[in-house]
Amino acid sequence: MSGNTPPTASHSPSATSPSQTQENAPSGADVDRLVLQYLRAKGHNVAEKAFLSEIEGSSSDAQSARPETINAEELVKTLAVFTQDSSRPGDNALKDSSTVLSELSAINPPALQTLISNISSVGSEEILTENPSDKPEGFRELVAWVEGSLDMYRPEFRPILFPIFCHFYLDLIQAGRKDAALQFFATFSPQLEAAHSATLHHLSTLLLPAHVQNDELAQRFRDEKYFIRISRSGFGLLLGWLTEGMGGEAMGAGHGFYGEKGKRGRVAVMQVVNNHLRFDVTSSNSASLPPHTWEESTGLTSSLIPHVNGTRSKIYNPQAFNLSKGELKLGPAPIPEDLRTETERVAREKAVLEGLPSTQYDISLARPQILPGMVAPTESDMLPLPPNFKSADIEREVNAIRDARKRIRLDPTTLHGLDLTSPQASSVRARALPSICAYTLHDVPEGAPCCTFSQDNSLMAAGFSESYIRLWNLKGEKLRGMRSDFSATSIRDSASLRKIKEKKGSSTRKLIGHSGPVYSVDFDPLSGSAAPPKYLLSASADGTSRLWSMDTMTNIVAFRGHENLVWDVKWSPLGTYFATASRDRTARLWSTDRTDCLRIYAGHLGDVDCVQFHPNSLYLATGSSDWTARLWDVQRGLCVRVFLGHQGPVSTLAISPDGRYLASAGEDLAINLWDIGSGKRIKKMTGHTASIYSLAFSAESSLLLSGGADWTVRCWDVKGAGGTPNKRDTSTDSNSPASQKVEGTIESTSDMISTFPTKRTPIINVQFTPRNLCLVGGIYQSPDTR
Repeated sequence: MSGNTPPTASHSPSATSPSQTQENAPSGADVDRLVLQYLRAKGHNVAEKAFLSEIEGSSSDAQSARPETINAEELVKTLAVFTQDSSRPGDNALKDSSTVLSELSAINPPALQTLISNISSVGSEEILTENPSDKPEGFRELVAWVEGSLDMYRPEFRPILFPIFCHFYLDLIQAGRKDAALQFFATFSPQLEAAHSATLHHLSTLLLPAHVQNDELAQRFRDEKYFIRISRSGFGLLLGWLTEGMGGEAMGAGHGFYGEKGKRGRVAVMQVVNNHLRFDVTSSNSASLPPHTWEESTGLTSSLIPHVNGTRSKIYNPQAFNLSKGELKLGPAPIPEDLRTETERVAREKAVLEGLPSTQYDISLARPQILPGMVAPTESDMLPLPPNFKSADIEREVNAIRDARKRIRLDPTTLHGLDLTSPQASSVRARALPSICAYTLHDVPEGAPCCTFSQDNSLMAAGFSESYIRLWNLKGEKLRGMRSDFSATSIRDSASLRKIKEKKGSSTRKLIGHSGPVYSVDFDPLSGSAAPPKYLLSASADGTSRLWSMDTMTNIVAFRGHENLVWDVKWSPLGTYFATASRDRTARLWSTDRTDCLRIYAGHLGDVDCVQFHPNSLYLATGSSDWTARLWDVQRGLCVRVFLGHQGPVSTLAISPDGRYLASAGEDLAINLWDIGSGKRIKKMTGHTASIYSLAFSAESSLLLSGGADWTVRCWDVKGAGGTPNKRDTSTDSNSPASQKVEGTIESTSDMISTFPTKRTPIINVQFTPRNLCLVGGIYQSPDTR
C-alpha cells in the first residue's frame, strides 16, 4: 500500500500518552477523505459512490442528533398543555397549544414562570426530546411477534398486548401528543375491542394530560402493576424477544427492530414491562391448559383483592387469597330437631291419608345431600332465628317433600352424543330440557327493570321505572287488601280478620311508595310452595328498600342506610334476613325486625350490582361493576373468596341448590362457572350476543338457564366439559340483536344445549319452580322502540 492507505494502529496504548494520541490521530473527516481518494485512484467508481452517499447520510444523521435549541415561544407552546386551571380542577389552563401565545399575552412574566414550574411530574426535557413514533413502532412489532408465535403460545402472549397498549396511549396523552395518541388508538384498538371494549371506550375520553392526572382508572394503571399469568417457556421467549428482538415474528415482520427506530420501540415496550407488569410464571405446559386460562385473573388485581389478616402486603393472585381463607362450610343448613320430628309426624299422616308408603314422604327426599368433600354447618353456625317454629314451617317442609317426589328430573347428560335426527331424539330432549312458561309485558314504554315470581307460582311482581310495583295473580284470583276504616280492637280471630278485607278486588294491584325507579323485587320464602307469600321486598333508585305486606297490600317499613340508589335486594333462604346491593359500592345485611342494617360488606371498587345468598345462608355472593364477584361470611362481614375473570360488570349471580357452584354473568356476554370451595373457575360458557340479565339453576344443579337482552333463554349443561366453540346459524332470527351484532354465525361453547328465542322480548328474569318448571319474564320491545 502507498500513503493513500489509512494508517493502522501499531502502537500499544501504553506506548503513547493520551495527549499524543489525540494530536496524531486523524479526524473522521480525514479518514473518509483518504478512503475516497484511494477508491478513486483504484477506479472503484461504484464503491466510491456508495461510500460517498453513506458519508452524506451519516453527516445528516449527526446533524439531526445534535441537541436542538428552541426559542422561548416554542417552549411555552409545548409545555403549556400540562398545567391545570386552578379554578377548574381537571381542565388545562391553556388547552390549545396553537393559541397559547395569544392567551399568554395578558399574563405577566412571573405568571409565565409559575406556569412552566407547575408541569406536574413530567419533565420538560423528556417532553421535548421524546419521539412519538417509538411507541407505535414498538407496539406494531410486538403485535407481529405475538401473532407470529406458535399456536400453543399465542393465547398466553395476547394478554400482554392490552396493558402495553393502555400505557402507551396514556404516555402519549400525558406528553401532550394528542394527535399521535388518537392515531395510535385508531390503529391498534380494533384488535383489542372484543375483550376490552368498556376500558377502551373509557380511555378514548382521556384527551388531555389533566384528564390522565385526575382519572381514577388511569391512576390505577400508573400506580398498580398489571398481573399476567405466563408459562416458564413462554416467559423465556418473551425475554428473548425483548432483549434480542428475535423469534416468533410473522414472515416479513420484525425487520424494524434491527434499526435504530426499532430499538427505540423495543426500549419503550421494555419500560412498560419492567415498570408496570407483574408476571406469574407457572410451571404448567402451555399446551396442557385451555386458552381461556391465561386471561383468567389478569389485570389490575392488587386493588381488587383484600389484604390478608390486616397486612399491608399486596396480593396479585386471587388463588393465594382464597387459599388463605381456609375451608368453607358449604353443606346444607341443619333442620332443628323439634321441627324435624313434627315434620316427620305430619308427613306420615299425609302418606296414610293418600294411601302411599311412608317412603314417599321421607323427609330426606327434600333435604340436599352432603357432597363428598363438603363440610355441613351446625346449628351454632347459623344466623339467629325465632326459637319456636310455626305451623307454616311444618307445611313448608311437608310440601317440599311432595315437590321433591313430583319433580321433573332434568338430566342434560342424556344429550351427549345424541343423533338429533333419530326417532328417539324428541323424547330424550324432553327428559333433558325444562318446560318454559314465559310472561311478557306489553305497552310498557317507560320500562320495567325487574320482575319475579312467588315459589307457589301464584303471584308475579314487576318493578317499573315510574316508581311503582305491580302485582298479578297468575291463578286469576282477586287481590284484596284490608279496608282502611277498621278498628284494631275488632280483630279477635281469623274470621273477624277476613271481614275487614276489601269486598272487591282485581287480579292485578299497584303498590305505590317509592320515589324513584324500582330495580329489584323479591317475594319472601317463608311459606315456600305451600302457600302464597306474606311479604315482598323492593329496591329503588330513591336509596331505600321497602317491605310490603301481601295481606294489606301496603308498605310496612322503609329501610334507609345506603348513600346511593339500591340495585338489588334478596331474601335469605331462611327468611327474616335480607341483603341489598347499592351504587355506594357496598352490600348490606338487614333484618325485618329492625330498620338499621346489621352488617356492611365493603371492598368492591365499583357499584355492587347484584347479591345472592348461599342456600345455607352462611355466605353472601356479590357481583360488581369492578368486574369481580366476591363471597362474604354473612356473620363476620369478611370476604372469604374473590372471583376474577370477567371482562365487564357482573350483573347477575346464581348459586346451585347443592351449594357447590357459583354462576356469574354480565356485560361481557360470558357466563363463568366457579367452584366456591376452591374459588377456581371451572369453565367459561359463551353464546349470548347481548348482556345477560338473569341466571337460575335446576333443583338437581345439573342445568343452568340464562336470559338476556338478545331475546333468548339458553340452557347450559353444568356438568359438561364445555370448551370448543361451535358455529351456530342465526339466519332464522334475522331481527334479533344477535344478527345485528354478529353476521352469519355466533360462537357458543359446546355445553350450550338449547336456545329458546322470543320474538322481541329481552328476558329480565328466569327462575325454576320447586318442581323444575321454568318461569321467565320480560318486556316486549316493539319495532318502533329505540
